[in-house]
Amino acid sequence: MLRGVVAQRPVGTVTRGTTNPNRLRRVDRWLAGPQAWRLRSPVRPPVVVDLGYGASPVTAVELHDRLRLVRPDVQVVGVEIDQARVEAGQALARDGLSFRRGGFEVPLPGGARATVVRAFNVLRQYDEADVADAWRTVQGRLTDDGVLVDGTSDELGRRSTWVAVDRDGPRSLTLSWRLRGMQAPSEIAERLPKVLIHRNVPGEPVHAWLAALDRAWAHAAHHGSYGARQRFLATVAALRREGWPLLDTASRWRLGEVTVAWDAVAPRPAEGQRA
Repeated sequence: MLRGVVAQRPVGTVTRGTTNPNRLRRVDRWLAGPQAWRLRSPVRPPVVVDLGYGASPVTAVELHDRLRLVRPDVQVVGVEIDQARVEAGQALARDGLSFRRGGFEVPLPGGARATVVRAFNVLRQYDEADVADAWRTVQGRLTDDGVLVDGTSDELGRRSTWVAVDRDGPRSLTLSWRLRGMQAPSEIAERLPKVLIHRNVPGEPVHAWLAALDRAWAHAAHHGSYGARQRFLATVAALRREGWPLLDTASRWRLGEVTVAWDAVAPRPAEGQRA
């Protein structure tokens, strides 16, 4: 069970709530890009939830600004377990943007289901053992083609990672960097989602993925004379040739972003546990 679960009350616990403007621009860009089909497909206005938006509602406001360029009638709902944070958000509510108290049960008017639930820098503050339960709870609140985006970013949004989870389970891991000044891709390890951050050790797939990124980055050093972007493009292209199951193309790599299939990085099951 998740910590703090009480019947008829929001599922989850109050987290630190720190946030900054533009911190989540990388994942928003992904939602408005390769994931935009999820917003365009529904006949009715799609519902997008900013789950655990924190002490300031700025990320929910930014999410609405960005996604209504894809789908003008999108309904963004900021959901927070802390009532004071919900009240702070109400001052910024507008057509298509509202705020509600709740947790991983994702309470929506009329029992509506969410097309997207973005939960950033939330589960990072929980125990790893809580993640699967939280995922299952949110999965039950998704539309048939909905997705939970469980991610982490640094304070300024220069490094960001997220797992895409649909109703059937996790599908991919995306890593996104500010390429300028990056010494090695594995610098992003400290911002891995909770489900992976403690698995960055030898023998675990995510460790192998980050090590492969570092090797390819080092081998592509000669491309650096053309800029960090060209070096990164060469890095990721080399990984694709090695057989890594990448789910995106150079149009995303140019942004300092790469998405790999979940099966390639999923944590190894504990000894005696089924895969």
